Amino acid sequence: MNAPLKSQNALLSATGTTIFTVMSALAVQHGAINLGQGFPDQEGPEVVVRAAAEALLDNRNQYPPLTGVPELRQAVADANRRFYGLEVDPLSEVVVTSGATEAITACLMAVLNPGDECVLIEPLYDTYLPVVRMLGAIPRLVRLTPPKWELPRTELAAAFGPKTKAILLNSPMNPAGKVFTAAELAFVADLLQRHGAYAVCDEVYEHLTFDGWAHIPLMTLPGMRERCMRIGSAGKTFSLTGWKVGYITADRSLAPNIAKAHQLLTFTTPPNLQRAVAVGLGLEDSYFTGLSTSLQAKRDRLAAGLAALGFGVLPSQGSYFVTADFRPLGFTGNDVAFCRHITEEAKVTAIPVSAFYDGEGAPNHFARFAFCKADAVLDEALARLGAWKAARSAMPEAGARAAG
Repeated sequence: MNAPLKSQNALLSATGTTIFTVMSALAVQHGAINLGQGFPDQEGPEVVVRAAAEALLDNRNQYPPLTGVPELRQAVADANRRFYGLEVDPLSEVVVTSGATEAITACLMAVLNPGDECVLIEPLYDTYLPVVRMLGAIPRLVRLTPPKWELPRTELAAAFGPKTKAILLNSPMNPAGKVFTAAELAFVADLLQRHGAYAVCDEVYEHLTFDGWAHIPLMTLPGMRERCMRIGSAGKTFSLTGWKVGYITADRSLAPNIAKAHQLLTFTTPPNLQRAVAVGLGLEDSYFTGLSTSLQAKRDRLAAGLAALGFGVLPSQGSYFVTADFRPLGFTGNDVAFCRHITEEAKVTAIPVSAFYDGEGAPNHFARFAFCKADAVLDEALARLGAWKAARSAMPEAGARAAG
């Protein structure tokens, strides 16, 4: 008689489908405008896309080097110097990955051992926690809360201890739209130095900042060069999220372990896409400033429309997202219920901000809206929300409370 099959990996079995997948599927089901998942609805620069197409025909489609094609590693090094004054060796301090999510995983794999502690800042991207736990490390969570998203320095300092190996820092921050200040980064840097710890720096929105806010890589601060792993994303920088090309800048003492982790995960990344991204990183300054200017206008368009409808709209200094408090609209359910409700009734999809927290006590009355969409799409989403609000206002009071 055959024995019953043993259980599968407990952590993966307990990990649910991502909120982005759930809400996107719900959007499709109800014909909703999807302002939940953060991807642009227009292609990136034609010169970059054309470079990728042409590179398919140049007979260089076999395995590229493990750490990336020379053109892209050089372009990443040049971009570090150009934008941040960082001198980087393209041969020994750049690793190209299949997307920034893989880059995050590879960096964590490079430094964390089972039992090590890793500091994470909530709200956080939903990959962070499962990866830390899969590696057998212990997450130490520090919570930022709306509307100001201020760094709680006392709590952050308390999260560091003898077993702290790393912090995972996301700036500009998803979903908060927060850009960490020089003073906040200096505080983090001091903690890292005092505890001999590393920093995995998720900087995928580095070129998407607004209102004069400038992204400051933690790596540029004194004493941080040898302990930071800085992650960039071609998907975010060039509005080509489906390409899944990421790149890591790390000291030559860290890069070999990162490359070994990359070898175990995907080994390499399509060479034609790598060469095209190298072209993109060499674009004129006007492209990068134009990207942030265009997105800032979209942010303002959506934020003003949401505010006119009565939402409490929070500032967004960077990224693709605005966060809005829906309580002023009279909806009495939590954020999961609200996002499901407007998907079904208003035909507009957003993401509940509580999904970016772990455990009890998370803010549950905010929704995250993506503004990296065509103006006509944003306008239609606002019109639908306006029609939904008008219909709610016309309902009898008891019915309106029930709908909330």
